[in-house]
Formats: sequence, C-alpha cells, structure tokens
Amino acid sequence: MLHLRYFVAVAEELNFSQAARKLHMAASPLSQRIKDLERELNQTLFDRTTHHVELTPAGAALLPMARDVLERVNSIPWRLREAVRPQRATLLIGMPSGVHPGLRARVRELADACRETYELKRWPGRSTGLAEAVRDGRLALALARLPVADPTLGVIEVMRERLGAAVPADRFEGRESVTLDELKQLPYVATAPEAMPAYFDEIDARLNSAGLRKRIRINSSDYAGTSELVSGGIAFSMTMLSPDSPMHLYRLDNVTVLPVDDFQAELATGLLFREDRAGAGGDLEELVTAARRIFAEELFA
Repeated sequence: MLHLRYFVAVAEELNFSQAARKLHMAASPLSQRIKDLERELNQTLFDRTTHHVELTPAGAALLPMARDVLERVNSIPWRLREAVRPQRATLLIGMPSGVHPGLRARVRELADACRETYELKRWPGRSTGLAEAVRDGRLALALARLPVADPTLGVIEVMRERLGAAVPADRFEGRESVTLDELKQLPYVATAPEAMPAYFDEIDARLNSAGLRKRIRINSSDYAGTSELVSGGIAFSMTMLSPDSPMHLYRLDNVTVLPVDDFQAELATGLLFREDRAGAGGDLEELVTAARRIFAEELFA
C-alpha cells in the first residue's frame, strides 16, 4: 500500500522532489521505493531524465488501478463507521487558521440545519493536512485555502478575500495604498511553505517577476514572527485586507495593511468533501446537500 501511495504521488507531480515534500520524506528514499515497486512488478513505471519525469505506458496503466485500490482502502474507516454509527453521528469539519467570521457563521448555520442527524464539530489544521484528512475519511468536510489538487475531492468555492501589503505604519503614515515600486524598499517575508497556503507560492513568484526579489525567509510557522519583522520596519508581507479577518489579530504595533495599487491578489477558500461520500447513498449525502445550499452564494471580503 505504501508503495502505491508513493507511486501515485510521483505520478501526479511528475517530480520526485515535489512528491517527496508532499509525502514528508526525502527524495532519495522515495526514488528507491519506486525502484522497489518497479522491480516487484517487473515493469518500468517512469522515464527519468535529469530534468524530466514521464509515465511509461505501464505507469499510465497502473495509475487508475492504484488510485482505485487506495480509494477503497481509504474508504474503509468511514464505511465501517457508517455501518456501526449511532443514529446521530458526530462529524468533524476542518478549519484553517484565520477563517473569516462570515464563513464561521455559515458553518454554524450548517450545524443547525443538520442537528437532527449529525453533531458537527470543528477541527483545526493547515489546509494541506485538512485536505488529506478529508480524503482519508478522518474529516467529513473542511474549509481549506485553494488551490487543492486532489481529484477525489469535491470543492465548493465559498469565499474570496483580497490581499494587501502588511507594512510598517510609520513608513507609510497617512497612506491609503502603496505601489510595488514603493515596496521594493523592503524585503518580502517568505514564511515556511508548510505554514502558508499554496497560493502564497504564486504570490512569491509574482512579486519576484515584478522586480521585488529581496527576501527574508523564516522557518517559524507562527504568523506573529512575520508581524514582528514588519513591526520592526525591516520587511513587508501579504495578508488579508479586510479588517474583519482574524489574521489581523496577529498585527503588532506599527503594522498597517494597505491595498497595492498595481498588484491584485485574492485568496480563495473552498469547502472540501469526498465525492463518493456525498453522492447518492453516501453517508454524507444529507450533509453535503445542506452545505451546497448554505454556501451557494460565494462571499467576498
């Protein structure tokens, strides 16, 4: 089973380093596990060159088989729970940090709507881990920062939040906005990848393309660390622009968040669920039907 998981990760990424990061392991042992699988199956699954990885015909044929096997295994916990669950089940919905109050209100509305059948409890985590937990059946639903690349999951986009630049307030006193050229005075704080939604990788790349190439990289997953650097006047970061966002609770003195005139960016949040559990006869059919109704109108902030 582990070898199949490794194979699917590499087949989806077509990059051993990226697949290794996704699996929280080093690239070298991952490569060895793939070789073990190829030896066991007596088939070459990937064509490898220095700069390119492609599926062979055997690899392309194995991929849907492997996904099917993994999906069946992943579904065992929730299918077993469904078989033995009491009449009113307790279900978990994943919540990433900084969820907007408007989304929290809709989660409460969903819990009320399904109260007769389910007791819906919130579970914290980062978007990547929450998506994995939905796929594995540990969570019934999850709010997660998009994009989430997992073909087994259904996604309802529920909110878009404009991003602004968190900058030292004393350097931009009296200002209602900033420009990219002005931000070039400061390095951009690039937080540890596991601490930020994947979309911030795109933000980093766009800023770099726009000529903002100075970086301060911190390994801390604590958002307060980024705010400390901004407050000290030596960096800027990108965060939610709306003052209603809980991310503003991390702001320290001498930090203000301003729109960037020539840089438009929005962070999207989606509601995730397993398609097979949400379909006709699935154990979450009623819950997801209610969620589609309650989250039908996308929020903007």
